[in-house]
Amino acid sequence: MVKNSFISVIFQEKNEENRGSAEFQIVSFTNKIRRLTSHLELHKKDYLSQRGLRKILGKRQQLLSYLSKTNKIRYKELIGELDIRESKNR
Repeated sequence: MVKNSFISVIFQEKNEENRGSAEFQIVSFTNKIRRLTSHLELHKKDYLSQRGLRKILGKRQQLLSYLSKTNKIRYKELIGELDIRESKNR
């Protein structure tokens, strides 16, 4: 419950800023991922939602890798705020 309220605060702060920024998109994808995850706990055989979740995870991963290359400090802060694991380097 605390995570959701914290994310909504970040989401409101980002509403005033540029919606096309990588940080804003990562926050919005994280909200969608958490919603879909809770949906899939109830509906285990909803394969279309599983596919959508995988697509959103891939998009968020691409944005996180872009952010880590361009602004490492902001990347670390965002991962800490959203409680996301750091991506593995290939």
